[in-house]
Amino acid sequence: MRTPGTVAWPQTNADDYRQRGYWTGERLDTIAAAHAVERPYVIALVDSAERVSYAELERRVAELAAGFAAQGIRPRDRVLLQLPNRVSFVVSALALMRAGAIPVYLLPAHRISELSAIAAQADPVAYIGPAIHDGFDFRDMAAVLAQGIPGGLMVMIDGAPRASQLDLAQVMRLGAVSPRPVPEVDSSDLAFLQLSGGTTGTPKLIPRSHDDYLYSVRRSVEVCQYGESTVLLLVLPAAHNFPMSSPGFLGALMAGGQVVLAAHGAPELAFALIEQEQVTHVPLVPPLALAWTRAAQNSTANLASLDTISVGGAKFLPGAAVDLQRVLGVRLQQVFGMAEGLVCYTRADDDAFTVAETQGRPMSADDEVLILDDSGNPVAPGDPGHLLTRGPYTIRGYYKAPVHNSTAFTPDGYYRTGDIARQLPSGHLVVEGRSKDQINRGGEKISAEEVEDHLLAHPNVFDAAVVAVPDKFLGEISCAVIVADGPPPSRADVHAFIRGRGVAAHKIPDRVHVVAAFPVTGVGKNSRAELRRTLKDQLTPSA
Repeated sequence: MRTPGTVAWPQTNADDYRQRGYWTGERLDTIAAAHAVERPYVIALVDSAERVSYAELERRVAELAAGFAAQGIRPRDRVLLQLPNRVSFVVSALALMRAGAIPVYLLPAHRISELSAIAAQADPVAYIGPAIHDGFDFRDMAAVLAQGIPGGLMVMIDGAPRASQLDLAQVMRLGAVSPRPVPEVDSSDLAFLQLSGGTTGTPKLIPRSHDDYLYSVRRSVEVCQYGESTVLLLVLPAAHNFPMSSPGFLGALMAGGQVVLAAHGAPELAFALIEQEQVTHVPLVPPLALAWTRAAQNSTANLASLDTISVGGAKFLPGAAVDLQRVLGVRLQQVFGMAEGLVCYTRADDDAFTVAETQGRPMSADDEVLILDDSGNPVAPGDPGHLLTRGPYTIRGYYKAPVHNSTAFTPDGYYRTGDIARQLPSGHLVVEGRSKDQINRGGEKISAEEVEDHLLAHPNVFDAAVVAVPDKFLGEISCAVIVADGPPPSRADVHAFIRGRGVAAHKIPDRVHVVAAFPVTGVGKNSRAELRRTLKDQLTPSA
């Protein structure tokens, strides 16, 4: 029986994917188990505090899984997982799945506003987070979250917990003396929940199964040629889909390589780690890629081991793509994908134009792609249009979201990505932009509607719209356009107000623009989408 709230692939498709060897019946939590037996002393994970071998990783996963079970976490229970880039994140994620539970991946930047909305959908039984990270006390936030959940919430802290909270290390020690049998898990069932970068105020939950996600990781490893000599540096939050599975830390562990977990991606730290750990691969978003290109010109660090930088999360402009390869002396791999499924890569044998100008081509022979016009008809070859996709690792519906699924997916199972793209004869995609009311700030997706809702709660804001404006470094930044009710709030006032509402820092508007009234739109003021387009046109400098 499938987990309630998930949407299954049609049986004919599922049978076909198994017959083709895409879905193998394996589990994500065993992704590194073979290496623990065959190469037990090889280092699997490195962070600022420790180095962990494959054998040690497997031991910790087994013991923490038993500890979770001893604490009453049962198969299919949802657990909010909010840890930064450290060994305990990987161990906790795998251990939850080993116990049959369902991790709900949160980002370290999320605050109580996001957590409350996610918890309302996921109905979690537990939360796992750090004590303090980047100066923020997660223990206090977890306590507030627990108070708002009927029946309470088990809180486990990686560090020093409050009196009413559990020490994650102690939970693992409990598992060491209380071994439990591994529960049976159907590989086609729910493995974990990720967050969408949707356009509405409440993020949608993306259900991924063991079968579909393992295929995505395996195929990524094949395309990107990961192996036992791969040393992957993670500077992006590991809970993001890109650094998790494209090929990400899961791919590096599947291949028997090494994963280096860094607290952030600032060049001074990252370059030192590349030299120290002989890093070969790094996934980046465009703003970090630009910062690395700039810093490398004056750096004395030895980056000779670095073979490939993968850039994804947002469009990487051709000129910047050329500069990165020239300055750092690496191979660039463009990556375009989404947590809902489809992943595209440029390949090692692609020519320089294709690598610089496109976002890659679908990685699976069974990825199906449509480019449609506004009426739902195929566009002429090479013309831009709405990108739709389905395939062996693209979900068929969001978790517990039947109303949203009716518009996000077509009746025959294609996912409406919200991207505007064109496809070259080679199959490579060129992403032209977004059709949804979403801002892509350096790879972080921001819902305009969500931020507008917070702005409208301000006592001196009569109306508000949030729009994307171009930025040379981040690609897009957010601008809050406000109609004041009384004295207009300053940029500092707006920042303090939204921060005080417990919102992730990247969602706070970069610019604030006060106007006397909004322009009249072609279909009336109630069309928020058209209003945002009108304001964006007014705020964007002409070329």
